[in-house]
Amino acid sequence: MITEAPANLWIMIIALAASAYLLKMFGLVVLGSRQLPKVFDRCLGLIPAALLSALVLKDTFSLGQSLVVDARVAGFAVAVVAAWRRAPLIVVVVLAATATALVRAV
Repeated sequence: MITEAPANLWIMIIALAASAYLLKMFGLVVLGSRQLPKVFDRCLGLIPAALLSALVLKDTFSLGQSLVVDARVAGFAVAVVAAWRRAPLIVVVVLAATATALVRAV
């Protein structure tokens, strides 16, 4: 377990923040006021949903470095069905949490 932060931790944090900002600004400077092609525009709109889905799947089926099938899978399955049936987001979350809790209680 690491008890002390590296001496150059703040330098790394500032460098990463600056590089992330510069990369975002680079796109604005290069594109300027030009429009992206329609294909890229549609793809960019799908990236947040794909990233969120990937994070949910990773957190559902893994624990550290190993694959795990436990009560979270039941909650995930219920959430998928509820979302497929176009339930409101709060209903999807409550149903998934309830299913996970019920499987853990059994």
